[in-house]
Amino acid sequence: MTRAAAIWAARTSALQRLATGHTALQHRITTALTAWVRRGRRDDLEGLAAALGCWLRLALLTAAGAGVYLAVRSRPRLMWLLAAVWAIAAWRAAAAPRPAEETAPATPEEPHQPDPRDAVLRLLYEALDDRPAMFLSELLQSLQRRGHLEGVTVAGLRARLEALDIPVEMRLKFGGRGPTRGVVRSQLPPLPPLEGTEASPTPSTAA
Repeated sequence: MTRAAAIWAARTSALQRLATGHTALQHRITTALTAWVRRGRRDDLEGLAAALGCWLRLALLTAAGAGVYLAVRSRPRLMWLLAAVWAIAAWRAAAAPRPAEETAPATPEEPHQPDPRDAVLRLLYEALDDRPAMFLSELLQSLQRRGHLEGVTVAGLRARLEALDIPVEMRLKFGGRGPTRGVVRSQLPPLPPLEGTEASPTPSTAA
């Protein structure tokens, strides 16, 4: 490889790492800000009053963005500083490619650990029993009566379900009550098979 080709390859690799880091950093910030705004909703309230916290946090983010924009408009040199900070953060966010010869040796496989999402799904199906849906407040009470999630609030339960990618219905109406947050049996993933058994060809609805 010629010197010019080596320089071009190094520049291309650096640009690719910056691009990868930019995408990862953008996704990380967007996800964090979205979760922060959503945590502003009050589960003990309903309607517009429950969403006031979300609107307040959106207003704070808008004000912060406007402040940065005005600062850059008044002092354009700040853009260079912001660009440098973002480039450094993007560079660190992207994992540096490792040469094939430096690949770590294979390690023995660890014993299979149960998936926490599967365990939570089983608890949800047990709490639902034969009901098609349940509000989060009722679900939390049912789980706590079984000795689970002691000291956890409704907001904490919702955060745990969302972290495990378990669907939470935002405006559930059931039994003449609502709308408020809850879980719907038909929206839940199928119950995973127990260890040592084969998966059923049809989704199970029994706990």
